[in-house]
Amino acid sequence: MNCTPPKNAAQLRPILIMKKEAKKSNEAQLLDLLKRVLPKATHDAQLAEKIYQAIEGELKAKARVMAFEKFCGGIELPNLEQKTVEDVKVQLAASFGDGDITLKPNKKEQSLMVEVALPKGEQFSSEIKVGPVAAASDEQEVSLKFVPFPVCLPGDKELVWLLGKHENLSPEEAGIALSKLEEDFWASKTGQKLIRDRVERNFPEFIARVSGGLLTEVGLKRHYKTPEPIKEMRARLKG
Repeated sequence: MNCTPPKNAAQLRPILIMKKEAKKSNEAQLLDLLKRVLPKATHDAQLAEKIYQAIEGELKAKARVMAFEKFCGGIELPNLEQKTVEDVKVQLAASFGDGDITLKPNKKEQSLMVEVALPKGEQFSSEIKVGPVAAASDEQEVSLKFVPFPVCLPGDKELVWLLGKHENLSPEEAGIALSKLEEDFWASKTGQKLIRDRVERNFPEFIARVSGGLLTEVGLKRHYKTPEPIKEMRARLKG
């Protein structure tokens, strides 16, 4: 069903449709604990809020750095030829399109230094070695699977986006991550350009235009496999 979403859809939070919650991440458990403990540790509500926001910011920054390093670690770099370096830049731009990307080949070390500066001041750097992508060791964390994460808007509950989320994210955590990413997207250089081009600022436009790399960074996926079509059984003749 195609319905026009309400104009204030950007301010609406997706309704989460999920029967069972997955296990919360360690970071989410820590933040939940801080919410309960800080008000008891100090009667200064503003101080408690500042401490909570500072710790939350550090956890998010750490997660972004780890996601960036993992992303770079998965890039294949067969050589340092100009075309190969340009291909790497294209991959980075797909996930960090709003950032300034700098690539510095080092022929002596046979590596490529990657630097990304985001509009909000965050800077990431990593090094990609020439050669095949290193195989994951047994000690590394098992890669998380995606599970269905259907969402809809309060104004039209029959229009559903069948997204995917990491299995260790609860529906509430995935919803918060999705909402925060939407806010960041419209505030970004790309989002502001779209608004100037008269693209309506709403959830359908966001989910259609946000890069898959940005969704992956917060544990989400644009599309999840759709269920099999309903099988209509033939009526059995009597007699």
